[in-house]
Amino acid sequence: MLYGTLSMYPDVKTIFEIGGQDSKIILIENSIVTDYAMNTLCAAGTGSFLSGQAKRLGIDISEFGNLAIKSKSPTKIAARCTVFAESDLVHKAQVGHSMEDIAAGLCNAVVINYLNNVGKGKSIKPPISFQGGVSKNIGVVHAFENITGQEILVSPNSHLMGALGAAILSKDANKKENFNFNITDYNFETSGHECNKCANNCEIIQFFKDKELIDTWGNKCENGLA
Repeated sequence: MLYGTLSMYPDVKTIFEIGGQDSKIILIENSIVTDYAMNTLCAAGTGSFLSGQAKRLGIDISEFGNLAIKSKSPTKIAARCTVFAESDLVHKAQVGHSMEDIAAGLCNAVVINYLNNVGKGKSIKPPISFQGGVSKNIGVVHAFENITGQEILVSPNSHLMGALGAAILSKDANKKENFNFNITDYNFETSGHECNKCANNCEIIQFFKDKELIDTWGNKCENGLA
């Protein structure tokens, strides 16, 4: 994700990332990560939340953002918790708030939830890049710009930054180490066991290529490397 973003925006200092199930923030100085946070405890600031609410309102998620930016007075929706947000959303719809205002309110709620939880205490500096599936929602992009007061950079391939970064790293590895992409020529296997060499009792995962051990992880000390 980082390599993909830097390939598009070399001077970026803050990365907002919101996907279907989780959200992240990465702070960067001189192309080096200086801080990071991730939220996986609540879906109220993720794509699944927006998708669920769009369905509840009978709105196609692909049109949700376009509907939101038409709003002149976004509805205030309590979105610190998915359950409370859904209850509040139903109430606002029942008392006559327009679909445009509710959609914009949901976009604002996602951004506020993100900044108050994932971005809490972080020094957010421009340039700011927004990526992940939710970055394709123009309503959320506008909400980020309105609430932060900053321009938000969104690549046409903002939902593919992780894949782009992996491709760049693989290309560099191929140049440096003659990396072989023909993985079908090999037999890869994994094996798991519990290490009993110390009190940690780590669960060790070993990765083999044609019966040859090429990597090990899960160990908390050097005992698990053997």
